[in-house]
Amino acid sequence: MSRHKILYHYTDFQAFDGILRCAQLRVNNILNMNDAAEMRHFMGGLCRSVVRRLEREGRTERVREVRELFREELKKDFSYSAYAACFSFHRDDAAQWERYGNRGRGVCIAFRRDLLEQMSEGAISLQEVFYQDDMEGHPLVEAFYGLACCRERLSVDDPEIETLMRDAWLCSVAFKHPSFWSEYEMRLVVSPFGKGGFEVRPCYHISTERIKKYYPLDLQQMCREHGTTLEELITEIIIGPESTQSPAILQDYLRDSGLRVLASRVSLSSCPLRRPPV
Repeated sequence: MSRHKILYHYTDFQAFDGILRCAQLRVNNILNMNDAAEMRHFMGGLCRSVVRRLEREGRTERVREVRELFREELKKDFSYSAYAACFSFHRDDAAQWERYGNRGRGVCIAFRRDLLEQMSEGAISLQEVFYQDDMEGHPLVEAFYGLACCRERLSVDDPEIETLMRDAWLCSVAFKHPSFWSEYEMRLVVSPFGKGGFEVRPCYHISTERIKKYYPLDLQQMCREHGTTLEELITEIIIGPESTQSPAILQDYLRDSGLRVLASRVSLSSCPLRRPPV
């Protein structure tokens, strides 16, 4: 398969154990990820695009109302939090190892994109990420502009505006700041606020510093429902360039976990990543 048909998930060995042995894929709150403007980036770009159109037409009062509308909406960001597991199209990539693969000491799991797409339904979606600032061509710009032109007053209590804002929050998870373009990312996204029928209960990870909320996706169940297996879903396991993990022990671990086929798919990274001096 070409790399565009494979998605790579870089992680540490503790999370790897959860995915392989426990068949559980955690989706974490996007607002806690490395882009501090997650979700807000799209909402801000959407607002700017609508404002520019109104300014060109001299609708000064409408401009003020639109800005205030989005300012109030952004206060609700946590209520519209989406949760995601992140993948890259890049195989054995230095930046991915450094950022997400425990600084090269972790592991990379290769997933078949087509099977993940089949499993994405209801509140779960597989979304490619776009890296852009200008939202001018997005259909929601036209929708908000149309309401701004025809409504006597813009209010967050307007049912039609509320629906558009909900759609905007759903779209926001697929847009990031252009400075992150090298990540070449796709996301398995859960939007609990977006659609009904999502019955997975949230869980909480307690560390010495804080409490984090996540949703555990049951990969075994998802595979069964779509007539496949974990061994068909995962095509390769790459040990990180700075990892001290023994390939033989990892293969034993996979066999003893009932994943004998995957034991033959273990490889070592060839990325010449060097750990910076302490």
